[in-house]
Amino acid sequence: MPRGKYTNHKGKHRRFTNPEEIEEQMKREEKERKWREERGDADSSDDEARGKDDKASGSESESSEEESGEETVKAKGVENLIHVENPNRVQKRAKKLSTLNETVKTAAKPELSRREREELDRQRAQANYQRLHAEGKTEEARADLARLAIVKQQRAEAAKRREEEKKLKEAAKQTKTAQVQKALGKKTT
Repeated sequence: MPRGKYTNHKGKHRRFTNPEEIEEQMKREEKERKWREERGDADSSDDEARGKDDKASGSESESSEEESGEETVKAKGVENLIHVENPNRVQKRAKKLSTLNETVKTAAKPELSRREREELDRQRAQANYQRLHAEGKTEEARADLARLAIVKQQRAEAAKRREEEKKLKEAAKQTKTAQVQKALGKKTT
């Protein structure tokens, strides 16, 4: 009995086929194939012959397929065993360069998605607003220009005031120096 809580069933109940059974099965298949050939059932014998030929000369068939230009899709899983045509399955086909060039030349503008259209509209509106703003035709631009005019006027008044104060200081300085000169008894020229 295995140790631990869980048991492992991997090695249990293995059944191996006897070599005698394999030989009997091969003999039966050989008899069936001969019977089909005698009877003239060509479909199944062709399938078996193809299967044996494919195994024997797989590389030869691949090179001939490449030369012919046809692409065969490699089967995935059991796809090669099941022969059901799925109408929804899209198979890739090789496109010719000439047809691609024609489609590129004749192709119109691709349809834009809703998000792309909205993004383009938003960019156009932004560019239009910037243009109008630069021309001074928007409310925000008018308010900015009015504020700018007020600031310019205030700066001009402040500059005038500073100039007058400078002149007053200079005049006061000159009168003071004149008084000092007079008090010292020096002549002013």
